Amino acid sequence: MAADQRPKADTLARRQRLISSSCRLFFPEDPVKIVRAQGQYMYDEQGAEYIDCINNVAHVGHCHPLVVQAAHEQNQVLNTNSRYLHDTIVDYAQRLSETLPEQLCVFYFLNSGLQPSLPSLCPVWEGRSFPLLATSPKWQNEIQVGFGRVGKHFWAFQLQGKDFVPDIVTMGKSIGNGHPVACVATTQPVARAFEATGVEYFNTIPAGQGQGGRGKGAKALQFGGSPVSCAVGLAVLNVLEKEQLQAHATSVGSFLMELLGQQKIKHPIVGDVRGVGLFIGVDLIKDEATRTPATEEAAYLVSRLKENYVLLSTDGPGRNILKFKPPMCFSLDNARQVVAKLDAILTDMEEKVRSCETLRLQP
Repeated sequence: MAADQRPKADTLARRQRLISSSCRLFFPEDPVKIVRAQGQYMYDEQGAEYIDCINNVAHVGHCHPLVVQAAHEQNQVLNTNSRYLHDTIVDYAQRLSETLPEQLCVFYFLNSGLQPSLPSLCPVWEGRSFPLLATSPKWQNEIQVGFGRVGKHFWAFQLQGKDFVPDIVTMGKSIGNGHPVACVATTQPVARAFEATGVEYFNTIPAGQGQGGRGKGAKALQFGGSPVSCAVGLAVLNVLEKEQLQAHATSVGSFLMELLGQQKIKHPIVGDVRGVGLFIGVDLIKDEATRTPATEEAAYLVSRLKENYVLLSTDGPGRNILKFKPPMCFSLDNARQVVAKLDAILTDMEEKVRSCETLRLQP
């Protein structure tokens, strides 16, 4: 029996038996069985269509035909590690360099944006930390994110009002549209300093756990700079430029922020709305004065949205921040649909959820 034809309950039972519980599911009480996806939509085994507001890793949209074609064509010719000389890795590095400040001109391709041992002035993880910090009240007045031409991946930011170009930038798996390729871009002086320490190859293996060779992790996880990975990365850049997705994300993101701001005025549970482009956080609180996280309400809201065919997740220490990070092809119509459903559920919650009764009254 094909996997998409197997009953959902059977798939869930097999997963619970065979896959570690540490590999968490979205909506664990009633998970969605997804069998295909296209653009900003995902489809379950019954054919139901969901608006995907979670998967920013599918940067230019799920299964984009040009990205799929690039991977398929390169797979038929060559797929090896980055120790062999091939054009694709240097072509990709050249294209990336054109999207960054001139100082950031040396590249390390890897499998993931997670680099816990990187010596960096800034805490960067998966190419996402500063957008996340921008949605946090703690950092809202300290850091403002600026995005480069690579899409959601930032290359510069402001620290206390001053422009600053970091010495190291990580770009996560979004640059491969979900394909396992990420990148560290740095300056020539920093690269020379790494070389002086004997580091031969960057990867996500912790220091000292490499598989032989010179340096730390010298022969581990060399897939990031493979011909297929770089072909995929180049295709993603081509799609970003061809479809003008940066301008699209800016326009749609501003519209979505405006709609969500109206929800803040209408619904007292909405504490704040922050974001850049299509990366947006909506803070849910129980009380305006104490800003107590509305954790249970956020979980309930996300579950109800799923029932209404919108996939959204929560984040933050209190798990009370609705985190919007859809593919960049997310549309104006999608924004209207999502916020209309959000509005209807919040209205219903205000009648049914006791904690909402403690919130401030609207004038």
